[in-house]
Amino acid sequence: MTENSHERKVRGSQIRSSRENKKRRREDKSIERMKRAESDGGSTSTSTANQSRRSTSPGAEGLEDEFIPKTRDFIETDAVNDVRQRMQRWLTVDRPVHLIGPTGCGKTALAMHVARERDQPVVWINGDAELSTSDLVGEYAEKERISERDQYIHNVLKSKEIVKDRWVNNPLTLAVEEGATLVYNEFSRTKPVANNVLLSVFEEGVLELPGQRGESRYVDVHPDFRAILTSNSVEYAGVHEPQDALLDRLIGVYMDFYDLETEVEIVDSQINGDIDIETKQLVELIRKLRDRLEINVGTRAAIMVAEGASTVNTVDKRTLIELSVDVLASKVAQYSEVQTLRTEIETVVEDTDIKL
Repeated sequence: MTENSHERKVRGSQIRSSRENKKRRREDKSIERMKRAESDGGSTSTSTANQSRRSTSPGAEGLEDEFIPKTRDFIETDAVNDVRQRMQRWLTVDRPVHLIGPTGCGKTALAMHVARERDQPVVWINGDAELSTSDLVGEYAEKERISERDQYIHNVLKSKEIVKDRWVNNPLTLAVEEGATLVYNEFSRTKPVANNVLLSVFEEGVLELPGQRGESRYVDVHPDFRAILTSNSVEYAGVHEPQDALLDRLIGVYMDFYDLETEVEIVDSQINGDIDIETKQLVELIRKLRDRLEINVGTRAAIMVAEGASTVNTVDKRTLIELSVDVLASKVAQYSEVQTLRTEIETVVEDTDIKL
């Protein structure tokens, strides 16, 4: 054996000895930590989870704090109160209410207002064609890792690690369990097969959780649970006609655009600051466009035009036409139709006695 190899051997022994000392020190520290943990209550456990993109927080109230749309000032007129009282009547006797009407007529705002008036947690679902049953009720969407370490004999460390699936409740299950008010916006944009779970909820008072196991598969509906659904009329693109069995369990309340006075109050309540045009004249213009144009012109369009008007010092006819074209242009299919839309708006503006 050469001198160099001997040096390497000695050096290697020293390194191994150093590593063993470090390892023993780490073990001693670990044992000390376990002793402290045991004195505080025994074995310790930790868990980590990766949630899916649609999973929700475990309580309905927490969900409401973070994910429920904020509503602005709610306008109460005779027309609004009439629909509201009809909804409240049916919710009182535990019947789900289905609000149906054209885009922009105020369905969602009314649904949220009535839901909040119940003084119960509110759970929100927004329907779309990709929504599935699991997005409504929940799924095994988390991995839970549990590590347990116990010391029973000095210098002996017992360790066990368990990885298991964890069920994550989604909005419908949260609402059913917590007695919340479910607001299912754009209900008819969801494919009917995904909404089949609502049948037993509304009829038998039981929610079935497809994919769950054992007794946990069925959830009794809380007596305070209520549901408000909103949908556009069936002639709108992207609307699916719900199955008859489900419609048979819903109270259908049809809405249309509110009267002139109500729309004026709604627009006034949504505008911050002054605009250089009377709100009533602006709403009258929008209502005439609604009657003349083939596209849908809702109350929201009047609010948006008023918002645009609030950014300029003086509103003349040219500005009013430009604002109206900008607001409504998104409803036409292609650029060539924008000029036709502009011509129609110019005609209505000229025919309307607007004092500018």
